[in-house]
Amino acid sequence: MDPGRPLTGQTYAAMADRTLSLAPRLGGTRLVVVDGPAGSGKTTFAARLAAALGRGTPVVHMDDLYAGWTLTGAVSRLAAGVLRPLAEGRAGAYHRYDWAAGRFCADLVPVPPGPALLVEGCGSASRRLDPWTATRVWVEAPEPVRLARGLARDGEGMAEEWRRWLVTEAAAFATEDTRRRADLRVDGAADGPPDGFVLRS
Repeated sequence: MDPGRPLTGQTYAAMADRTLSLAPRLGGTRLVVVDGPAGSGKTTFAARLAAALGRGTPVVHMDDLYAGWTLTGAVSRLAAGVLRPLAEGRAGAYHRYDWAAGRFCADLVPVPPGPALLVEGCGSASRRLDPWTATRVWVEAPEPVRLARGLARDGEGMAEEWRRWLVTEAAAFATEDTRRRADLRVDGAADGPPDGFVLRS
């Protein structure tokens, strides 16, 4: 197979079946992390996989754990509030960051134990989480595509923040060797089938 070409497409249903066939490493829960650059399609991938896994499958967004435009502390908050309790068979919870107010909300967002948990966002495939992780997914897309998606969502006024973030996340990916460590690499810019996605080598 040509390593430079996308692999054959896969369905979310097949991915869900594969996920549920894995041994849980987070108490009775199978943790799937979906990492990759901003604007690559991680949130869409995670939402579609969660739907295939079944109603009520929780999705935790790293965006809700960042203290603004920084990665610092997000993985620790995820581990302490969500993953360690689930590993012990208890429900997890976290305080969601309010980007408009610039602070974490007082109310807790519960994360119940279940067959699977999806965590999506930059930093979700940190090596620190490997002992609990069943599958690491990497989603990628060309930088111009990602930047255009981000500014369409957040507005042109956030262009400088977005450009700084691209540098921040690239450094994190290099340190963590995130793409190479992924179990599955997804082309977030490809037009896959309605019920599936396109893999990359």
